[in-house]
Amino acid sequence: MVAITTTGSDRAGTPRRFPAGRKAELAAYVSEAGQVTVAEIAERFDVSTDTIRRDLDRLAEDGLLVRTHGGAMSKTALPQINTGFDTRLGYQSEAKEKIGALAATLVDDNSVVMINAGTTTVALARELKDHRGLTIATNSLRLPPELSTDCFRGLYVFGGAVHIADQKTIGPVSFHSSTGNHDLDVQCDLALLGVGAVSAETGYSTSNLEEATMMSEMMARASRVAILADSSKFGRRLFAQIASLGRADYFVTDAEPPEELAGALRDSGVEVLVP
Repeated sequence: MVAITTTGSDRAGTPRRFPAGRKAELAAYVSEAGQVTVAEIAERFDVSTDTIRRDLDRLAEDGLLVRTHGGAMSKTALPQINTGFDTRLGYQSEAKEKIGALAATLVDDNSVVMINAGTTTVALARELKDHRGLTIATNSLRLPPELSTDCFRGLYVFGGAVHIADQKTIGPVSFHSSTGNHDLDVQCDLALLGVGAVSAETGYSTSNLEEATMMSEMMARASRVAILADSSKFGRRLFAQIASLGRADYFVTDAEPPEELAGALRDSGVEVLVP
């Protein structure tokens, strides 16, 4: 659940919420819930329905959600995600930090890792500061500046179409030879992949078909695969399947999965890692 933060206080010492902060939290709340009504949001944030309608209209104009009759829908519930990266970075931030720290323990010094683009993998990147000798390949444009320069000896960004809003590239998991007209075969010791949804029935999925293809290819080139997903992704299915549950070796999350999902992961031979 999204925490409601406040700034300042009135004369009686009661915290008050500034509008800008409310709207940022409102965007994160809609992203988490998927679809909500004006009445539900007004009760959740303890403000008038007219105020909520105005906030939703402004957030829709900024491209952070989809306005619906009587409420709003998160763009994560649609086939493609265009929500602002920084907005999503702040959502479930504590959970992502825990996941990032735990996933970093799977990374061996002097190993080769592939990391996909996403807000959870940005948290992972920050936790690699004490590692040494890594070779890192990623499709994230945001990840390189988050890495400590001491942790890697080689850093590569996959080419392809640039998605500015999501700070990533989408394209082949390969690099072109500088001395010929062919692609170089690349392999890694560990692929660390953040996903948008995970369910017992359909496995791991995301909202973008091309991204699902790219992530599946990263898995195919890895000796081991770790899936990173916070508990808000449990029991969900998005547009494009990446892989079945058993394709991963590890599932790194912030809370114990519900019994159905936990049983399916166990039956598929996936080790669940929880802080």
